[in-house]
Amino acid sequence: MKIKEVIVVEGRDDTIAIQRAVDADTIETGGSALSLETIQRIKKAQQIRGVIIFTDPDYPGEKIRKTISQMVPGVKHAFLTREEATKNGKIGVECATKEAIIKALKEAKTEWVNQDQENTITWERIMEEGLIGGEDAKQKRLFLGQYLGIGYGNAKQFYKRLKMFQISEQEFNEALKHLKKREDE
Repeated sequence: MKIKEVIVVEGRDDTIAIQRAVDADTIETGGSALSLETIQRIKKAQQIRGVIIFTDPDYPGEKIRKTISQMVPGVKHAFLTREEATKNGKIGVECATKEAIIKALKEAKTEWVNQDQENTITWERIMEEGLIGGEDAKQKRLFLGQYLGIGYGNAKQFYKRLKMFQISEQEFNEALKHLKKREDE
């Protein structure tokens, strides 16, 4: 499978894992301290081919994702769950299977640049659905984030991603239906 966009990863091992799974070019950030030169390369790649951010599902990976997102608008995001990215106690893109990498790249979501528009899913709705503060709120957000392809986030981050990726009321309701079905099993 050939990927048109340039995939932004954290390091060399991630590049090797990506290239084992798909035919793609990567830019390595070399960790969470992004250099100005790296940001400029990512901006150039976004203008010419588009960019998919594919970082580890951990704090440093999320920090890199957030930084790039702020500096390079309109990028795509590919997510792995912690389970998909864990092998022998280590977590990272390089630990994921070829199948998990391909699935994540196929489901990459484009970030919506104009976030000033009203989101139909409100903060109150998030609360009503038990996605904030409840004893199983974290598990619910984890399931919904995976189902919707937007990754895991705390309540504030989850809400922001619903807006960022323009998750519709219909998509959200469908995901909730699957969550409730899973809980009833």
